[in-house]
Amino acid sequence: MKPATDSPTEPTDLADLADLADLAEPTELTEPTELTDPAVLPWLLAGQRDDAVPEKKHRTTAQREPVAEPVTEPDGETAAPPVPLRRNRDYRLLWGGAGLSLLAGRATAVAYPLAVLWATRSPSDAGLVGTALLLPQLVVQLPGGALVDRWDRRRIMLVAGIGQAVVAGVVAALLLSGHVLLWALLAAAFVEGTLGVLFQLAERAAVPAVVPPEQIGAAMTGNEARTRGAAIAGQPLGSGLVTLGSALPFVAAAAGQLAAVVCLFGVRGKLQQERNDAPRAALAAEVRAGLVWMWRQHFLRAVMAAVAVSNILFQGLNLAVMSGIQSAGGTEFQVGVVLSLSGAGGLVGALSGGRWTERLSMRALVIGGLAVWALLMVPVAVLRDPYALGAIFALSGYVGGVFNVAGGVYLVRIAPDSMRGRANSLAMLVGGGAMAAGPVAAGFALEGLGPTRTILGLSLAMAVTALAALISPALRRGPFAAAD
Repeated sequence: MKPATDSPTEPTDLADLADLADLAEPTELTEPTELTDPAVLPWLLAGQRDDAVPEKKHRTTAQREPVAEPVTEPDGETAAPPVPLRRNRDYRLLWGGAGLSLLAGRATAVAYPLAVLWATRSPSDAGLVGTALLLPQLVVQLPGGALVDRWDRRRIMLVAGIGQAVVAGVVAALLLSGHVLLWALLAAAFVEGTLGVLFQLAERAAVPAVVPPEQIGAAMTGNEARTRGAAIAGQPLGSGLVTLGSALPFVAAAAGQLAAVVCLFGVRGKLQQERNDAPRAALAAEVRAGLVWMWRQHFLRAVMAAVAVSNILFQGLNLAVMSGIQSAGGTEFQVGVVLSLSGAGGLVGALSGGRWTERLSMRALVIGGLAVWALLMVPVAVLRDPYALGAIFALSGYVGGVFNVAGGVYLVRIAPDSMRGRANSLAMLVGGGAMAAGPVAAGFALEGLGPTRTILGLSLAMAVTALAALISPALRRGPFAAAD
């Protein structure tokens, strides 16, 4: 869950799912299963009402001793505290393997349209390939989430990593041959994008299997920092290698994906809970079950709606800033400075996200983040200096980094293991799908109103979103309020 200030990247109105929720029979998944989990972080409980949880459970969690202290087992022996993440071999291998895969994907995301543009001199062909690469983010997310909950997650990542390496190798060979076949590049981009979605969904769902519950917050902080770092490094890596040779980014990506596979081979143990041997429902039925489960999570649904709106507004803000810099006689490099500083701010925010989630409730983070974004948008309407704009975007990115860590921890806590793939896929679909509407709407507004009034309008829309979050009954009830 993040603002799209550093990528065209961390699901909105789900009202059309109401009928599904009414038809669904109540199941054990209609409420968070970790309500009495002794490892639940205090910040998750800080935003709930006193009457949302029975007094006994609330008191037990609130008085929990720090998890780092030794605990006494039933047999009287003292258990050692959990191994720190920096010495957790499985987490480090999973983190590093996924990081290499993300870095390779970011590099090829830039390299595909650049290589086609330089080879064919056709912007439309470059745009088609870029769209083919991003299309799986919309059409593969929901079935991909169901498959991640159904299949072995380690096997999904291994097959996806090997497949991406093969695709990158084929594209490199095609470009080296000098025969650029558009249909082949379109197919390769779509396959690579599909495998990337599956890899990312499986990795996100697998994290709780390699870290103890009390370290989920730290693990999500590390994962968000890794994602931001890959975004910052991957784009210049891909564009820089293209200038040396159009095939080089794909050769490097193939090597990176194979290195990721090697890391994943070293992860021991299963990356999901044991599945029962009961016959599986049809894939469509499992997707529907995920939609029904998400609809019943009132707090999560409200947060996702706020994220969707903020993503739309930030995509519009990016385009408005580009237009404003251009109208003031600025250059493409200055636009790059602004977006790069936004990414750097997001990285710092991700690294400090754990500290904020320990001090503030999820509700406070959501409302506070939206309010800060609304305030930061106002000076953007009149500023044209790229470094001043970059400073504001860095602050916005910082808030987004914190927000992503908090949202990632909450989603892991609330979703059962058997539902984590679908929960992540829905969150990514809402956040990513909403971005597509931002540039289109902002483009029409810019032509009719100009950059200044358009940005002020975006700021007003963000303020209204913050106000709606403040008065939202779902957010007031807190993350662990029972479903209606």
